[in-house]
Amino acid sequence: MRDVIVPLLVDEALPPGGSTLFTASGRSMGTGWSARMMLPPGADGAALGRALQAELDEIVAQMSHWDSDSLLSRYNKAPAGSWHALPPQFYEVAAYALGMADDTGGAYDPAAGELVRLWGFGPTARYDQAGFQAPDAARIDALLARRSERQPQLDHIHCRLLQPGGASLDFSSSAKGYAVDRMAACLEARSVRHFVVEAGGELRGAGVKDNGEPWWVEIEAVPGATGNQVVVALHGLAVATSGDYRQYFQHGERRAAHTLDPRSGRPVANDVASVTVLASTCMAADALSTALTVMGPQEGIVFADARGIAARFLVRGASGLNETVSAAWRNLLQ
Repeated sequence: MRDVIVPLLVDEALPPGGSTLFTASGRSMGTGWSARMMLPPGADGAALGRALQAELDEIVAQMSHWDSDSLLSRYNKAPAGSWHALPPQFYEVAAYALGMADDTGGAYDPAAGELVRLWGFGPTARYDQAGFQAPDAARIDALLARRSERQPQLDHIHCRLLQPGGASLDFSSSAKGYAVDRMAACLEARSVRHFVVEAGGELRGAGVKDNGEPWWVEIEAVPGATGNQVVVALHGLAVATSGDYRQYFQHGERRAAHTLDPRSGRPVANDVASVTVLASTCMAADALSTALTVMGPQEGIVFADARGIAARFLVRGASGLNETVSAAWRNLLQ
């Protein structure tokens, strides 16, 4: 079977006459990116590709936790009491992510970088390297106690961030989505209004193809699973999926996946295999898919329905995957 999702609001404007389909692609953030666009007459596709790469390079320079010289890495190593002026991109992500932490009651926390490293999902001492050992309860509890006293403080008036000492930011569940949004903004600023952009499986689309068809995309499936195929008309929408099948190791009888519950200090243990979110921005879809994974289907659906979030949970059960969707997701089904 196939589920088809179509946005509630559709702009029927077609690309300018004489537009041609153009594809640009490259590498960034340890993954590939691509952009398919209806190129207006006279537009320089190669120049657009370079502009998109430059946008992504700037995101990496500011927010990569793999690059030791990035702004994020320098903030994480900075002395206690130091204030850090933020460029617009970093400020936008930090403001959104810290606000999401408050809204989710800590189920989402961009200041959990030390916890990520403790469980082997950071850039060093990784779970898939020799010598790694999962942390015991004492190490986890000690880290949580320290982290509660080391929360970053964002000065919205002066666009700066306080390092209280030992705070460790990790934007891996928001920066990629934000990068996709910046790609969309880059094209729109250059009068390209009909496109689909993607980085690492997260996508955002606008407009239509020259024949009036939307940009159809298939929702990422859990490997080896059977069930409904979901396709989305990516028209004024972004999509991101968080799954337990990307980075994980076996920890006792459970799968220790890279999505951690910042409240408990441990990998989520609610049997959620994946959460897909549709939103107007990819940063929101990216962050929300992570937050809802941590919450699980019961708490997560309540949270999503209260805020009109279109979300789909796939939960592992004895007989396979069980699907649970929010009201906003159901409203988009055709």
